[in-house]
Amino acid sequence: MLALLASGCARTDPEQALRETVAQLQSAIEERDPAAMQQHLAEDFIGNDGLDRDGARRLAGAMLLRYRDLAIDAGPLQVDIDGTHAVVRFTAVLRGGSGRLLPESARVYEVETGWRLQQGDWRLTSARWTPTL
Repeated sequence: MLALLASGCARTDPEQALRETVAQLQSAIEERDPAAMQQHLAEDFIGNDGLDRDGARRLAGAMLLRYRDLAIDAGPLQVDIDGTHAVVRFTAVLRGGSGRLLPESARVYEVETGWRLQQGDWRLTSARWTPTL
């Protein structure tokens, strides 16, 4: 009975939920689904050079047209949560290719993302990426 009561009260902690959302966003990109990617973006999303939510979807779509295979290898996530807002920092390797054994393109970026908890879901409010190589 105690185990049943404990399982009923168990909740995913905010950091674990945020890490899962970041993983879902990465999967949406790798699965070539810009619409699924966009669902994680807040309505007021802002990226590099004023990129908005629709621009992010179009950018993802253009990358998917350019590369048949697209993969993101994210380094360890540094997660800082303050109530309903969070910052996630990581290094990412973005690889793209035509499907052959070796990628045709690979770039390394330092990424900083801002997140907001909205109605129980984490939404990406901002992203800044800087090439490192």
